[in-house]
Amino acid sequence: MDPSMDIVPRICLDTSLHIFMSLGDPCDLARASCVSHGWHGFVVSNGLSKQLCLKMFPQLSGVDHVTESCSFKSDAETGSSNTKEWDVLEREHRVYGFLSHCSRSIADRECILDAISASSTDDFEEEGFNNTLEKRDRVGRAASYWSSKGQNNPAVPETLIYKLVGDLCVITEIDIQPFQDYFIEPGSPIYSAKSARFRMDDKFVWTYTSPEFPMAQASAALWSCYMENRLQEFKFPEPVLCIGGFLLVELLGRVQRSGMDGSFYICVSHVQVLGRPLSPTFGVEMIEPSGKFVLKALSYTKESLPESSPQQDYMEYSWDEEQDDSDEEFI
Repeated sequence: MDPSMDIVPRICLDTSLHIFMSLGDPCDLARASCVSHGWHGFVVSNGLSKQLCLKMFPQLSGVDHVTESCSFKSDAETGSSNTKEWDVLEREHRVYGFLSHCSRSIADRECILDAISASSTDDFEEEGFNNTLEKRDRVGRAASYWSSKGQNNPAVPETLIYKLVGDLCVITEIDIQPFQDYFIEPGSPIYSAKSARFRMDDKFVWTYTSPEFPMAQASAALWSCYMENRLQEFKFPEPVLCIGGFLLVELLGRVQRSGMDGSFYICVSHVQVLGRPLSPTFGVEMIEPSGKFVLKALSYTKESLPESSPQQDYMEYSWDEEQDDSDEEFI
């Protein structure tokens, strides 16, 4: 690129930042950083990949620093403070840019690894929380569901805790199917909660809280009851980065009394979490007692990504100083 044609030095910093940040897609920002030495320096020195990633996932504000499992050679003078500062900026450019790319390009899949606990359970042997991982309504001749203990107060909430498939997962949707008692109670009532809310973070410190989602309620008509016996979808307004790999499901309010004892119950047949697991490409390490964490890029290879990832490698768009010294030849 002819330096006289470069628009970046000719406009003010704020305008340049606004233009580059308007790209939105991390791949577009990576391509822009490869146009010339000047553009690369502008993107890296202003931390635009990091800014874009933080805009997408405010949960990353808790990052203390980033690391890579592989090293990249700097062409600056070894040992100088400027070199170390630039190396940090380059590392952040790669890590945050690749994380942004992966979070958008991997297809959604089931993200629950295991059920951890429930706030209460009426019968651990027959109605345990592990039953919520089963997609079928029945296993053999028995119904598969979790049931809370009965309460006289319908406002008493319940919670379920799950371990996700990785320490970093981008969650887009959580689905819940309330249990319908089709074998004991007359009228086949559904033991739904009034609404659901979700919390995510590490080691049960729930720093992210979702909006409260109302659950669909059946009418008195029998046919309507059967219509609501389904997996109800709760899609987040924006994808959420779960850091640490734990999810808490809050079930708020009770709507159905049991004809057996007159108590209010909440019962769930199945819980499903859809999202994009970023392991084993990325990992985290908590820093106690600060609450901060280290974001680790463990691999930049396509083989480390889930099978549903795209074939194109984001690192193709990373600037390699040794590959070309000439901006014109690089373009």
